[in-house]
Amino acid sequence: MPFKPEPPFNHGQVPVTAILLCNLGTPDAPTPAALRRYLGEFLSDHRVVEIPKVLWWLILHGIILRLRPAKSAAKYASIWTAEGSPLKVWTEKQSKLLQGWLAQRGHNVQVRYAMRYGSTSIPEQLDALKAAGATRVLVLPAYPQYSGTTTASISDAMGQWAAQVRNLPELRFVNRYHDDPGYISALAQRITASWRANGKPDQLVMSFHGVPERTLHLGDPYHCECLKTARLLATQLDLSKDQYKVTFQSRFGKAKWLQPYTEPTLIALGKAGVKRVDVVCPGFTSDCLETLEEINQEARHAFMVAGGKEFNYIPCLNDSPEWITALCDISLQHLSGWPTQAAPDAPALAASRDAALALGAKR
Repeated sequence: MPFKPEPPFNHGQVPVTAILLCNLGTPDAPTPAALRRYLGEFLSDHRVVEIPKVLWWLILHGIILRLRPAKSAAKYASIWTAEGSPLKVWTEKQSKLLQGWLAQRGHNVQVRYAMRYGSTSIPEQLDALKAAGATRVLVLPAYPQYSGTTTASISDAMGQWAAQVRNLPELRFVNRYHDDPGYISALAQRITASWRANGKPDQLVMSFHGVPERTLHLGDPYHCECLKTARLLATQLDLSKDQYKVTFQSRFGKAKWLQPYTEPTLIALGKAGVKRVDVVCPGFTSDCLETLEEINQEARHAFMVAGGKEFNYIPCLNDSPEWITALCDISLQHLSGWPTQAAPDAPALAASRDAALALGAKR
């Protein structure tokens, strides 16, 4: 395989340090055709579905991609915004705010966002950073808890890109930050702000994205890291064990996944006479289909039909100042030792800061 052409080399160019904030991805539009393309790429990743490739190809192309795109498109349409997919909107805002926050602290770091699947791909953005003179790139997944199905897949995409590049930039990779104090504090402040406005629930449900249970037995640390996040968050909120539950959502297929499952848990709570639940999704740093449709629509309906009286969904961290501050701290920790020289002049620094603050004010 030939290497990609290198961008023109400028001997006078100041080396650039960059961050690539990576999220899962989203279809380009809430249509069956767009979902077919997106799901085809997503579900073809062996990190996501560990079934022998020939067998899975037959299932994927013979059944799933014939039936699922139309159903998924309707779900995406119910949460789509004028700006586009919520996941992409929030991830883009986070990247811009992160660059502004870093500039405010005196660090001249270029920040871009990328998606593992779909448009604004990881290879595309790494090419753009290299063309902009980036000689050092910190890859920052939007997943606080490590999983082979998500975090490792980003590393795979980086490796595939690197295999085609002659002159590689230095690369660093953030594996996890599930127990980072800033991340936990940002979650706690998000929840307490909701409680100040709406009062406390009878039960707080912390819903994490599920993965097949077999991955736990094969050595994936995801389950343990979710439980640690929940434990630290409960401690910060001063909750006793009977005041919150940890559940797992988004089960796909017939295999056994991490339990307890979110929706059946909510149904059981409703039937048991629990009047109000609050649901938060700590593993998602941006609101998306799984939080806005699966939780705030489907799970809400299931709880209310089961006898519940009040369901309060607490939004993801999105562009909250506490979360951007935590992202900034996590980034600086992993950028340690790399040159992040201050912006060349005060007006440029102020402009970057003010642009970030203005963007946050529009949320």
